[in-house]
Amino acid sequence: MAGSSGGRGARGQGAPPARAPKVSPYEMIKQAILSGELGAGQLLTEVSLANWCGVSRTPVREALRRLEQDGLAERSAHGLAVRERSPEEIIDLYDTRVVLEAFAGQVAAQRRTDHDIRLLRWSLEHGRGVADTDEAGMVEANEQFHQAIWRASHNESLTDLLQRLTLHLARYPGTTLSSPGRWAKALGEHTELVDAIENRDGGAAYEIARGHFLAARDIRLELFARQTSAQG
Repeated sequence: MAGSSGGRGARGQGAPPARAPKVSPYEMIKQAILSGELGAGQLLTEVSLANWCGVSRTPVREALRRLEQDGLAERSAHGLAVRERSPEEIIDLYDTRVVLEAFAGQVAAQRRTDHDIRLLRWSLEHGRGVADTDEAGMVEANEQFHQAIWRASHNESLTDLLQRLTLHLARYPGTTLSSPGRWAKALGEHTELVDAIENRDGGAAYEIARGHFLAARDIRLELFARQTSAQG
């Protein structure tokens, strides 16, 4: 019995570590679109993508269906393709985001808890520690801050809409935060927004968030114009 028990322990100790779950075709293709590896207008064919993902065509077919629902792919004369981008789409996305983010700030001011404020203050400090030369760090800190605002609103439907909208905006390369002086300006606006939320001043929170994202929209349009000019 002792030997048997020791055998079980030895096998448990010598067991290989659990493998990380394989990335789904949906996630693989989505990330390729968001990163620009699959460019705007590029056809998305089941056979080639199945070979690339190392799976059968069935999960790829389901992935493409989801990507079309997400608005990352669209039907063209030649089949399903990565959705094209346009200045009009940028304006539409940002106009929608301005409204939702401003409302999120207003609702957060009404519903926030003391714990929400602690998290927001922590996010502010984290952002201040990121250099304006660290593009990935700025993007991560900025996303973390705004997600904390969404959570402070305690409105699940609003958070869901903002998450889906952020997915669409991620299709545009580069970040508005890399524009000269933008990171310092954004951090200042973040601080003002948290102050308004802590003071339960919904009107001020609404206007600060609105102005913050209107400025981001203008910078994004300028970036898009530069990229289009460089490509054309």
